[in-house]
Amino acid sequence: MDENKIWDTIILGAGPAGMTAAIYTRRGLLETLIIEKMMPGGNVAITNKIENYPGFTEISGGELSRKMEEQAKHLGVEFISGDVVSIAQDEEIKYVTLEDGTYYKTKSIIIATGAGWRKLGVPGEKKYTGRGVSYCGTCDGPFFQDKVIAVVGGGDTALDESLYLERFAKKIYIIHRRDQFRGAKIYQDRVFKNPKIEVIWDTVISEVQGETFVNNLRLKNTKTGEEKALNVDGLFIFIGQEPNTQFLKSFCSLDDYGYINTDVNMKTKFDGIFAAGDVRKKELYQISTAVGDGAVAGYMAIKYLEELKCKQEEKNECNANKLK
Repeated sequence: MDENKIWDTIILGAGPAGMTAAIYTRRGLLETLIIEKMMPGGNVAITNKIENYPGFTEISGGELSRKMEEQAKHLGVEFISGDVVSIAQDEEIKYVTLEDGTYYKTKSIIIATGAGWRKLGVPGEKKYTGRGVSYCGTCDGPFFQDKVIAVVGGGDTALDESLYLERFAKKIYIIHRRDQFRGAKIYQDRVFKNPKIEVIWDTVISEVQGETFVNNLRLKNTKTGEEKALNVDGLFIFIGQEPNTQFLKSFCSLDDYGYINTDVNMKTKFDGIFAAGDVRKKELYQISTAVGDGAVAGYMAIKYLEELKCKQEEKNECNANKLK
Protein backbone atom coordinates (compact mmCIF):
# COMPACT_ATOMS: atom_id res chain seq x y z
CA MET A 1 0.00 0.00 0.00
CA ASP A 2 1.33 3.44 -0.97
CA GLU A 3 2.38 5.21 2.25
CA ASN A 4 2.34 8.58 0.45
CA LYS A 5 -1.32 8.24 -0.47
CA ILE A 6 -3.69 10.65 1.23
CA TRP A 7 -6.96 8.92 2.03
CA ASP A 8 -10.24 10.79 2.11
CA THR A 9 -11.07 9.13 5.41
CA ILE A 10 -9.52 6.57 7.71
CA ILE A 11 -11.80 4.74 10.13
CA LEU A 12 -10.29 3.31 13.29
CA GLY A 13 -12.17 0.15 14.20
CA ALA A 14 -14.29 -2.33 12.26
CA GLY A 15 -17.18 -2.77 14.66
CA PRO A 16 -20.77 -1.87 13.71
CA ALA A 17 -20.06 1.87 14.02
CA GLY A 18 -16.90 1.75 11.94
CA MET A 19 -18.29 -0.47 9.19
CA THR A 20 -21.51 1.55 8.95
CA ALA A 21 -19.47 4.76 8.65
CA ALA A 22 -17.43 3.12 5.89
CA ILE A 23 -20.56 2.09 3.99
CA TYR A 24 -21.72 5.72 4.02
CA THR A 25 -18.35 7.25 3.10
CA ARG A 26 -17.92 4.84 0.17
CA ARG A 27 -21.42 5.58 -1.06
CA GLY A 28 -20.28 9.21 -0.94
CA LEU A 29 -17.30 8.18 -3.13
CA LEU A 30 -14.68 8.80 -0.46
CA GLU A 31 -11.56 6.64 -0.59
CA THR A 32 -11.96 4.80 2.69
CA LEU A 33 -9.55 2.73 4.77
CA ILE A 34 -10.52 0.79 7.90
CA ILE A 35 -7.83 -0.14 10.41
CA GLU A 36 -8.80 -2.91 12.86
CA LYS A 37 -6.43 -4.57 15.30
CA MET A 38 -8.49 -7.72 15.83
CA MET A 39 -11.31 -8.87 13.56
CA PRO A 40 -14.23 -7.11 11.85
CA GLY A 41 -17.22 -6.93 14.16
CA GLY A 42 -15.36 -6.25 17.38
CA ASN A 43 -17.19 -7.50 20.46
CA VAL A 44 -20.29 -8.14 18.35
CA ALA A 45 -18.43 -10.85 16.41
CA ILE A 46 -18.09 -12.96 19.57
CA THR A 47 -21.64 -12.40 20.79
CA ASN A 48 -23.65 -15.60 20.79
CA LYS A 49 -27.15 -14.33 20.05
CA ILE A 50 -28.65 -10.94 19.21
CA GLU A 51 -32.40 -10.47 19.60
CA ASN A 52 -32.83 -6.67 19.55
CA TYR A 53 -31.33 -5.66 16.21
CA PRO A 54 -34.02 -4.47 13.77
CA GLY A 55 -34.76 -6.81 10.90
CA PHE A 56 -33.67 -10.01 12.66
CA THR A 57 -35.75 -11.92 15.17
CA GLU A 58 -32.51 -13.60 16.13
CA ILE A 59 -29.01 -13.54 14.61
CA SER A 60 -25.54 -14.47 15.82
CA GLY A 61 -23.01 -11.71 16.27
CA GLY A 62 -20.63 -13.47 13.92
CA GLU A 63 -23.16 -13.59 11.09
CA LEU A 64 -24.19 -9.96 11.53
CA SER A 65 -20.54 -8.91 11.49
CA ARG A 66 -19.87 -10.89 8.31
CA LYS A 67 -22.82 -9.28 6.55
CA MET A 68 -21.56 -5.80 7.44
CA GLU A 69 -18.02 -6.63 6.33
CA GLU A 70 -19.22 -8.10 3.03
CA GLN A 71 -21.29 -5.02 2.30
CA ALA A 72 -18.39 -2.66 3.06
CA LYS A 73 -15.95 -4.63 0.89
CA HIS A 74 -18.49 -4.87 -1.92
CA LEU A 75 -18.55 -1.05 -1.99
CA GLY A 76 -14.77 -0.87 -2.16
CA VAL A 77 -13.75 -0.20 1.44
CA GLU A 78 -10.19 -1.34 2.11
CA PHE A 79 -9.30 -3.13 5.36
CA ILE A 80 -5.91 -3.54 7.03
CA SER A 81 -4.92 -5.09 10.34
CA GLY A 82 -3.00 -2.92 12.78
CA ASP A 83 -2.87 -1.47 16.27
CA VAL A 84 -3.17 2.34 16.22
CA VAL A 85 -0.90 4.00 18.80
CA SER A 86 -1.42 7.68 17.96
CA ILE A 87 -3.07 10.22 15.71
CA ALA A 88 -1.88 13.73 14.86
CA GLN A 89 -2.79 16.52 12.51
CA ASP A 90 -1.00 19.22 10.49
CA GLU A 91 -3.55 21.72 9.17
CA GLU A 92 -5.88 19.71 6.89
CA ILE A 93 -3.80 16.50 6.86
CA LYS A 94 -4.10 13.94 9.65
CA TYR A 95 -1.69 11.13 10.48
CA VAL A 96 -2.49 7.70 11.88
CA THR A 97 0.49 5.78 13.29
CA LEU A 98 0.51 2.03 13.95
CA GLU A 99 2.46 0.06 16.52
CA ASP A 100 5.01 -1.07 13.91
CA GLY A 101 5.81 2.54 13.01
CA THR A 102 3.82 2.59 9.77
CA TYR A 103 1.75 5.72 9.33
CA TYR A 104 -1.06 6.75 7.00
CA LYS A 105 -2.19 10.16 5.80
CA THR A 106 -5.82 11.18 5.60
CA LYS A 107 -8.10 14.20 5.27
CA SER A 108 -10.51 12.95 7.95
CA ILE A 109 -10.66 10.39 10.74
CA ILE A 110 -13.58 8.53 12.28
CA ILE A 111 -12.69 6.99 15.64
CA ALA A 112 -14.77 3.85 16.21
CA THR A 113 -12.44 1.77 18.36
CA GLY A 114 -15.22 0.59 20.65
CA ALA A 115 -14.70 -0.64 24.18
CA GLY A 116 -13.07 -3.59 25.91
CA TRP A 117 -14.23 -5.66 28.82
CA ARG A 118 -13.77 -4.07 32.25
CA LYS A 119 -11.59 -6.03 34.68
CA LEU A 120 -12.36 -6.83 38.30
CA GLY A 121 -8.88 -5.78 39.36
CA VAL A 122 -8.57 -8.41 42.10
CA PRO A 123 -5.63 -10.68 42.95
CA GLY A 124 -5.44 -13.72 40.70
CA GLU A 125 -7.56 -12.32 37.86
CA LYS A 126 -4.66 -11.53 35.56
CA LYS A 127 -2.70 -14.63 36.55
CA TYR A 128 -5.54 -16.98 35.60
CA THR A 129 -6.78 -15.18 32.49
CA GLY A 130 -6.83 -17.92 29.85
CA ARG A 131 -6.56 -20.52 32.60
CA GLY A 132 -10.11 -20.39 33.87
CA VAL A 133 -10.78 -16.65 33.79
CA SER A 134 -12.57 -15.51 30.63
CA TYR A 135 -14.44 -12.51 29.23
CA CYS A 136 -16.10 -14.36 26.34
CA GLY A 137 -18.65 -17.13 26.76
CA THR A 138 -18.89 -17.86 23.04
CA CYS A 139 -15.11 -18.24 22.80
CA ASP A 140 -14.47 -20.34 25.91
CA GLY A 141 -17.77 -21.93 26.90
CA PRO A 142 -17.04 -25.30 25.22
CA PHE A 143 -13.98 -25.74 27.47
CA PHE A 144 -16.26 -26.00 30.51
CA GLN A 145 -18.36 -29.01 29.55
CA ASP A 146 -19.91 -30.47 32.75
CA LYS A 147 -17.93 -28.03 34.90
CA VAL A 148 -18.97 -25.64 37.68
CA ILE A 149 -18.51 -22.01 36.72
CA ALA A 150 -19.22 -18.54 38.07
CA VAL A 151 -20.41 -15.49 36.16
CA VAL A 152 -19.91 -11.98 37.54
CA GLY A 153 -22.31 -9.17 36.62
CA GLY A 154 -25.96 -8.18 36.58
CA GLY A 155 -26.60 -6.57 33.21
CA ASP A 156 -27.88 -7.90 29.90
CA THR A 157 -24.53 -9.36 28.89
CA ALA A 158 -24.00 -11.27 32.14
CA LEU A 159 -27.49 -12.78 32.06
CA ASP A 160 -27.46 -13.60 28.35
CA GLU A 161 -24.01 -15.17 28.54
CA SER A 162 -25.07 -17.23 31.57
CA LEU A 163 -27.97 -18.62 29.55
CA TYR A 164 -25.57 -19.48 26.73
CA LEU A 165 -23.05 -21.11 29.08
CA GLU A 166 -25.81 -23.25 30.59
CA ARG A 167 -25.58 -25.61 27.60
CA PHE A 168 -22.05 -26.57 28.65
CA ALA A 169 -21.76 -26.21 32.44
CA LYS A 170 -23.45 -28.47 34.94
CA LYS A 171 -23.79 -25.59 37.43
CA ILE A 172 -23.57 -21.79 37.15
CA TYR A 173 -23.33 -19.27 39.97
CA ILE A 174 -24.15 -15.68 39.07
CA ILE A 175 -22.38 -13.36 41.50
CA HIS A 176 -23.82 -9.86 41.72
CA ARG A 177 -22.84 -7.04 44.04
CA ARG A 178 -26.41 -5.77 44.36
CA ASP A 179 -29.71 -7.36 45.41
CA GLN A 180 -31.33 -7.11 41.98
CA PHE A 181 -30.26 -7.32 38.35
CA ARG A 182 -30.03 -4.42 35.92
CA GLY A 183 -30.60 -6.62 32.87
CA ALA A 184 -33.77 -6.81 30.80
CA LYS A 185 -36.68 -8.62 32.42
CA ILE A 186 -36.85 -11.19 29.63
CA TYR A 187 -33.31 -12.32 30.55
CA GLN A 188 -34.07 -12.22 34.28
CA ASP A 189 -37.11 -14.45 33.88
CA ARG A 190 -35.09 -17.01 31.93
CA VAL A 191 -32.32 -17.00 34.53
CA PHE A 192 -34.66 -17.44 37.49
CA LYS A 193 -36.43 -20.34 35.77
CA ASN A 194 -33.22 -22.18 34.90
CA PRO A 195 -32.50 -25.00 37.39
CA LYS A 196 -28.77 -24.95 36.61
CA ILE A 197 -28.34 -21.31 37.64
CA GLU A 198 -28.02 -20.07 41.21
CA VAL A 199 -27.73 -16.37 42.06
CA ILE A 200 -25.48 -15.11 44.86
CA TRP A 201 -26.67 -11.60 45.75
CA ASP A 202 -24.84 -8.73 47.48
CA THR A 203 -21.47 -10.31 46.87
CA VAL A 204 -18.14 -9.40 45.30
CA ILE A 205 -15.07 -11.47 44.47
CA SER A 206 -12.02 -10.51 46.52
CA GLU A 207 -9.57 -13.02 45.02
CA VAL A 208 -9.28 -15.65 42.29
CA GLN A 209 -7.35 -18.71 43.43
CA GLY A 210 -6.06 -21.88 41.82
CA GLU A 211 -3.13 -24.08 40.98
CA THR A 212 -2.58 -24.59 37.25
CA PHE A 213 -6.17 -23.43 36.63
CA VAL A 214 -8.84 -21.65 38.64
CA ASN A 215 -10.33 -23.80 41.39
CA ASN A 216 -11.59 -21.35 44.01
CA LEU A 217 -13.02 -17.86 44.54
CA ARG A 218 -12.90 -15.80 47.71
CA LEU A 219 -16.24 -14.01 48.14
CA LYS A 220 -17.28 -11.14 50.37
CA ASN A 221 -20.83 -10.10 51.24
CA THR A 222 -21.24 -6.36 50.61
CA LYS A 223 -23.77 -5.94 53.45
CA THR A 224 -22.46 -8.17 56.24
CA GLY A 225 -18.77 -8.33 55.36
CA GLU A 226 -18.89 -12.12 55.68
CA GLU A 227 -16.28 -13.96 53.64
CA LYS A 228 -16.45 -17.44 52.21
CA ALA A 229 -14.93 -19.69 49.55
CA LEU A 230 -16.63 -20.96 46.42
CA ASN A 231 -15.18 -23.88 44.49
CA VAL A 232 -15.48 -23.41 40.71
CA ASP A 233 -13.68 -24.53 37.59
CA GLY A 234 -14.00 -21.24 35.76
CA LEU A 235 -14.91 -17.57 36.06
CA PHE A 236 -16.59 -15.43 33.38
CA ILE A 237 -16.48 -11.66 33.96
CA PHE A 238 -19.16 -9.39 32.45
CA ILE A 239 -19.15 -6.15 34.46
CA GLY A 240 -19.24 -3.57 31.69
CA GLN A 241 -16.79 -2.05 29.29
CA GLU A 242 -14.01 0.53 29.09
CA PRO A 243 -13.49 2.62 25.93
CA ASN A 244 -10.43 1.85 23.81
CA THR A 245 -9.02 5.37 23.90
CA GLN A 246 -5.62 4.92 25.56
CA PHE A 247 -3.88 5.98 22.34
CA LEU A 248 -5.71 9.34 22.45
CA LYS A 249 -4.59 10.52 25.88
CA SER A 250 -1.75 12.63 24.49
CA PHE A 251 -3.93 13.99 21.67
CA CYS A 252 -7.13 15.13 23.34
CA SER A 253 -8.90 15.28 26.68
CA LEU A 254 -11.33 12.50 27.54
CA ASP A 255 -14.06 12.36 30.16
CA ASP A 256 -13.48 10.80 33.58
CA TYR A 257 -14.21 7.33 32.22
CA GLY A 258 -12.08 7.66 29.09
CA TYR A 259 -14.91 8.33 26.63
CA ILE A 260 -14.67 10.87 23.79
CA ASN A 261 -16.95 13.90 23.97
CA THR A 262 -18.78 14.69 20.71
CA ASP A 263 -21.74 16.76 19.63
CA VAL A 264 -24.89 15.22 18.11
CA ASN A 265 -23.15 15.14 14.72
CA MET A 266 -20.31 12.96 16.06
CA LYS A 267 -17.88 15.89 15.78
CA THR A 268 -14.99 16.15 18.22
CA LYS A 269 -13.38 19.50 18.96
CA PHE A 270 -10.95 18.87 16.09
CA ASP A 271 -12.02 19.69 12.55
CA GLY A 272 -12.36 16.58 10.43
CA ILE A 273 -12.12 14.14 13.35
CA PHE A 274 -15.28 12.33 14.39
CA ALA A 275 -16.12 9.58 16.91
CA ALA A 276 -18.86 6.96 16.76
CA GLY A 277 -20.14 3.97 18.71
CA ASP A 278 -19.14 2.73 22.15
CA VAL A 279 -16.02 4.90 22.21
CA ARG A 280 -17.99 8.12 22.63
CA LYS A 281 -19.90 9.39 25.65
CA LYS A 282 -23.65 8.76 25.34
CA GLU A 283 -26.63 7.30 27.16
CA LEU A 284 -27.23 3.99 25.39
CA TYR A 285 -24.57 1.53 24.23
CA GLN A 286 -26.17 -0.88 21.76
CA ILE A 287 -25.45 -2.21 18.28
CA SER A 288 -28.33 -0.15 16.88
CA THR A 289 -27.03 3.09 18.40
CA ALA A 290 -23.51 2.31 17.16
CA VAL A 291 -24.88 1.86 13.64
CA GLY A 292 -26.73 5.17 13.95
CA ASP A 293 -23.58 6.91 15.15
CA GLY A 294 -21.63 5.44 12.24
CA ALA A 295 -24.15 6.65 9.69
CA VAL A 296 -24.02 10.19 11.07
CA ALA A 297 -20.21 10.18 11.29
CA GLY A 298 -19.87 8.95 7.72
CA TYR A 299 -22.28 11.57 6.43
CA MET A 300 -20.53 14.34 8.37
CA ALA A 301 -17.13 13.24 7.01
CA ILE A 302 -18.54 13.63 3.48
CA LYS A 303 -19.84 17.11 4.32
CA TYR A 304 -16.52 18.08 5.89
CA LEU A 305 -14.57 17.13 2.76
CA GLU A 306 -17.05 18.97 0.55
CA GLU A 307 -16.55 22.11 2.64
CA LEU A 308 -12.79 21.60 2.59
CA LYS A 309 -12.85 21.36 -1.20
CA CYS A 310 -14.90 24.55 -1.48
CA LYS A 311 -12.49 26.43 0.78
CA GLN A 312 -9.54 25.23 -1.30
CA GLU A 313 -11.23 26.29 -4.54
CA GLU A 314 -12.00 29.72 -3.07
CA LYS A 315 -8.40 30.03 -1.93
CA ASN A 316 -7.07 29.07 -5.37
CA GLU A 317 -9.40 31.56 -7.04
CA CYS A 318 -8.29 34.28 -4.66
CA ASN A 319 -4.62 33.54 -5.36
CA ALA A 320 -5.27 33.56 -9.11
CA ASN A 321 -6.90 36.99 -8.86
CA LYS A 322 -3.88 38.34 -6.97
CA LEU A 323 -1.60 37.27 -9.80
CA LYS A 324 -3.59 39.19 -12.43
